[in-house]
Amino acid sequence: MSNKLLVFQSDFGLSDGAVSAMYGVAKSVSLDLQLSDLTHDIPPYNIWEASYRLYQTTSYWPEGTVFVSVVDPGVGSDRLSVVVKTNEGHYIVTPDNGTVTHLAQSVGIAEARVIDEKVNRLARSYESYTFHGRDVYAYTAARLAAGEITFAQVGPALPVDQLITFHTPIAGVEQGLVTGTVDILDVRFGNLWTSVNKELFFKEGINYGDTLEVTIFDGQRQVYKNVMSFGKSFADTQVGEPLLYINSLEKIGVALNQGSFADAYHVKTGAQWKINLRKAAKIVYG
Repeated sequence: MSNKLLVFQSDFGLSDGAVSAMYGVAKSVSLDLQLSDLTHDIPPYNIWEASYRLYQTTSYWPEGTVFVSVVDPGVGSDRLSVVVKTNEGHYIVTPDNGTVTHLAQSVGIAEARVIDEKVNRLARSYESYTFHGRDVYAYTAARLAAGEITFAQVGPALPVDQLITFHTPIAGVEQGLVTGTVDILDVRFGNLWTSVNKELFFKEGINYGDTLEVTIFDGQRQVYKNVMSFGKSFADTQVGEPLLYINSLEKIGVALNQGSFADAYHVKTGAQWKINLRKAAKIVYG
């Protein structure tokens, strides 16, 4: 199903012409395409974050929307170029390097195809090996979004279980200790978004207003330990105080009211960044 919606994500930034070149290729395929950006501020080579941002965003777009995600440290190597179709009916055009990990776990991948570059590659680009975002992904995605090719015409089928994915620890609870990872930042504000679903909190009898002990580890190294309250919004705490809250993906976030928690405590993201939470005595401010 083609709806002419095409959404771009990359680690290119906007300081040069790379994104504009991808736009130009897409519009050269069809002027009717509606082009949008997810983000071009993925940290360079950070496939984990590219994967998470797709998970954060795709479900809110109409079925049939095509996404291009280009975070590609292996460009020019023998890694595959693929298009996957999610169980929600979205298409992701990307290198096969782990970019679809979070979507595979959250909504599931229905089908995958390897891009046949003999057919689906920008003309006169065959001696270019370092800008597949323009020459292969934008071109293929535009043709798919415009209805010039079907999903089957992308290229040969690839078994879904052969797609490259990386390990993502599963949040859990044992004897009152909730464990998870710091998956991503709410970048502009420095809030931590964790892998802990709200259901784990409520199942453990943790309610709004409760006080929790929060410990954060980088691998085996403890980088933070303190107590904070669990609130519905930032207004539930004083300016500068830490708090736990439910973010827009209905997972547990960690924030400083009107401050950056990540900057204040030098916290980063990924599978090695662990967070532990357990109920503590209620904080009373005088």
